[in-house]
Amino acid sequence: MADSVEINLGKGAVYPALVVGVIGSVIALLIKGKSGLIAGGFALLIVFIFFIIHLIISKISNNLDPIAVMGLALFSYFSKVLILGVFLLVIVNKISIENLDRPSFGAIAIAVTVAWLGGEVRAFLKLKLHMPLPKKKN
Repeated sequence: MADSVEINLGKGAVYPALVVGVIGSVIALLIKGKSGLIAGGFALLIVFIFFIIHLIISKISNNLDPIAVMGLALFSYFSKVLILGVFLLVIVNKISIENLDRPSFGAIAIAVTVAWLGGEVRAFLKLKLHMPLPKKKN
């Protein structure tokens, strides 16, 4: 049985993002010490949560009305931005600079995001989905 589109996209994106995140975390550990490693872990966690929510919403909205899909998409984007903002505020206000290196966090989060999107695009191109053609009018 073939996996769903979302599962294939997730598989194609998780591996490169995880590799980039682990490599970035190890580099940050070597350069900044424990604070760099913690920054890499948090960056991986945030990016994975953000994109996995996207894949779950995509799976849920597979057979919904287009208006409902738009509402669900807007709700998911709003909630992701809100959760991301709260998470970043907590990191800035509750975790000291000695325990979490901010530049490492940002760099690893950006690198993992680029790797996730690249893996997702690569996985999508490998799917070879066939789009339904419009019916001919007689």
